[in-house]
Amino acid sequence: MKRTNDEAYKIAQYIHKWINEYTLSIKSNSLHTIRTYMTTLSLFFKFLETEKKIDSSILCFECLSRPYIEEWILWLKSKRGCSPETCNIRLAALRAFLKYVAEKEITYLSIYQGATLILRQKVFRKKVVGMSKNAIKSLMSVPDVSTRTGQRDLVLMVILYCTAARIDEILSLKINQLHMDAGKPYITVVGKGCKIRTLYLLPKAVAHLRKYLKEFHPAEPNPDAYVFYSRSKSILEKISPEGVNKQLKKYAVVAHDICNEVPIDLHAHQIRHAKASHWLEDGMNIVQISFLLGHANLHTTMVYLDITTEQESKALATLEDEGKKGIPKKWKSQSKSLAAFLGVKNIVDK
Repeated sequence: MKRTNDEAYKIAQYIHKWINEYTLSIKSNSLHTIRTYMTTLSLFFKFLETEKKIDSSILCFECLSRPYIEEWILWLKSKRGCSPETCNIRLAALRAFLKYVAEKEITYLSIYQGATLILRQKVFRKKVVGMSKNAIKSLMSVPDVSTRTGQRDLVLMVILYCTAARIDEILSLKINQLHMDAGKPYITVVGKGCKIRTLYLLPKAVAHLRKYLKEFHPAEPNPDAYVFYSRSKSILEKISPEGVNKQLKKYAVVAHDICNEVPIDLHAHQIRHAKASHWLEDGMNIVQISFLLGHANLHTTMVYLDITTEQESKALATLEDEGKKGIPKKWKSQSKSLAAFLGVKNIVDK
């Protein structure tokens, strides 16, 4: 029987601590992110085992070096048919693990540095399918509000559209992040990089949310309860983004018959994009839109809304001196496997 070497055990220990202690407790990563990390590690060690014939008896940190990672990326593309976007996500996840290891033990810093030198795959940005205001109205007319599921889904869509927040930001929303009794009711969301931002609610959204809270939460709700919780689990368990998108697709099929501008393959991000586009059409300043979306910089917002170079110049000129220039604010846009040994889920080929 083959013996497992010390370095293999050390790698397994680092994986366990990274997933269960660091990412989950210290970094407070979402369950979706943690699943991505686990899947990435599983795929990497599957590659080592099946393509490089490396098992737990010979696994070492050198197996996580740049040459192996570059071969793995090619394997993901050729053997598993992964898109450039997916390859980049996998690479980022593996880098995150190697960074953690390097911070714990400087001996392995060179392995992490090697991984950072690997070029990302070139990605051609896919244009988000837009939705008109009429399409949004049609979509929101579909949920059956005589049912609890329909009531919840309608309010969720209203809040998503009203705030243009990311789906995970809204699903992570807790009772203590609602400020309904303020002069101007608002919510606070935690975005990427744990950045907190304030999003004000329109009267219609406030009315929907108050009615929802009265129906789904007690008079004195638990401040740590999720606003949109999992009814099959508990108020301390949030709904998954996958579950929401599954529901949205069901509503989209019906709404498409009412308004053909509703994409059948609808997902929550399109509601966020639609609201941002509608703000732009209504003349909102691009800087305000960028802040509300939680973007790190203005250029990200320009790309996100598919603003042309000419429109971008016009927008920036407007920001420089909106009053003096007199430029309109409004513009429009269009044995045990190696994976099992290391404690990560084994990926079974379809």
